[in-house]
Amino acid sequence: MSDEKQTLEERAHNRTQRPQSDAFRSFIGEDWGQRPTGPQRGAVADYLPARHLKLGSQFIGERLVFPAGDLQVRSNDTDYRFRAHSAFAHLTGLGGEDEPGAVLVLEPRNTENRTPDATHDAVLYFHPRSSRSSEEFYADSRHGEFWVGARLSAEEMATLTGLKIAHIDSLRDNLAKDLGEVNIRVIPDADAQVTELVQQLRIENGLESDAQEMNAKLAEAASELRLIKDEYEISEMRKAVDVTAAGFDEIVASFPRARTHWRGERVIEGAFFAKAREEGNGLGYDTIAAAGNHANTLHWIKNDGPLVDGTLMLIDAGAEVDSLYTADITRTLPVSGKFSPTQRKVYDAVLEACDYALEVASQPGVRFRDVHAAAMTVIARHLEQWGILPVSAEESLIPENQYHRRWMPHGTSHHLGLDVHDCAQAKRELYQDAVLEEGMVFTIEPGLYFREDDLKVPAEFRGIGVRIEDDIVITATGAERISNHIPRTADDVEAWMARLAQ
Repeated sequence: MSDEKQTLEERAHNRTQRPQSDAFRSFIGEDWGQRPTGPQRGAVADYLPARHLKLGSQFIGERLVFPAGDLQVRSNDTDYRFRAHSAFAHLTGLGGEDEPGAVLVLEPRNTENRTPDATHDAVLYFHPRSSRSSEEFYADSRHGEFWVGARLSAEEMATLTGLKIAHIDSLRDNLAKDLGEVNIRVIPDADAQVTELVQQLRIENGLESDAQEMNAKLAEAASELRLIKDEYEISEMRKAVDVTAAGFDEIVASFPRARTHWRGERVIEGAFFAKAREEGNGLGYDTIAAAGNHANTLHWIKNDGPLVDGTLMLIDAGAEVDSLYTADITRTLPVSGKFSPTQRKVYDAVLEACDYALEVASQPGVRFRDVHAAAMTVIARHLEQWGILPVSAEESLIPENQYHRRWMPHGTSHHLGLDVHDCAQAKRELYQDAVLEEGMVFTIEPGLYFREDDLKVPAEFRGIGVRIEDDIVITATGAERISNHIPRTADDVEAWMARLAQ
């Protein structure tokens, strides 16, 4: 075949010489040993029906579609590692790098079959493994066992998840069934092809009106579903924090090498990544390893600078465990192992704001927004004491003023879970305005940022950036700091570095 007659897709295989004979196909499919025992039922499977019911009860009689998403090209014919859409992961319990291209459908039960325990049937559409005698086994780089390892069979996937299983090839026909009588929604921005398929089916059945709004409502509901974590989720959050704590130990231990490397920030970044990948699925988000004035860039992820003695190092990092739940921790460390008097003064002010925010979060009837307000009262008071505020702390805290926010421009808290900024599509009244409830997991992370070129602060403060961030769960007795075992006071940080940074 000439190059002119080859499609671009066919040209991608020009680097290979794939055997095509019947003899080879027969030979490669012969004499394989027995497969190992398949998976047992996953611990999360027992929690899925309650999640399906809570979501499905908001959309009685409607078909709800949750794509996992698909592989994304990194360069040419190599892809990024797969990470499923969080709504799909939450409703299937599948984590790690499992099942690109899969789709969960909550199929509505009719009036006769609907029960107080189930409004929908959960059906997982995926591509099960093929037999070893198939061409897919050795020739398909997307699904073939030689390329990606042994995939689960339909029976094994049913055992693992507790869900009904269907082949992905049957998705279109099943989504089209009874449309017109049954409405359909899809999580937007998860998989463009599945979204387009659903939209085509809507058009074919006269359901295209308000499609975007309907999809957005489903995304909102799926996001709000995660505002209250169940026992399984909280246990996974604790695992994520423990892996992150181990990663921070690796960070501290890497300081001697980082201080001598021209890109010491990347030494820090790499030390954490190695532990996160060894003990979990990887990073929950790109690590911020910000030395010196870089700490005053809130989302500094270039991580290409050196560590200079006498400055501070702000590290914002979180490990994602195999279930895809992530921690989110920030610690600020003195590069030389000891805080200067001014650095300690700033550090202790931020720590006080952290502790007061936790104290307020532990009180009954407190709303999410009150946690930020508590931290800001401490931040504003210290800025006033240092002569930095142009007005009193009380005046600065008036909503129309907020002068202190020049040096603390971000929010103090966000929900945490499958996404580092979890539940981001939730309505304000269920997020910022909501009363804290048992099962909520969020961060407390005030900071103070004095840029090198900020002429409104005394010279001794310039170039100092401090943030302290911990992960919090609301329990029956109040707010618990689940990351409390990661050193956080100035004295404990110095002792931590003396012990590990040898």
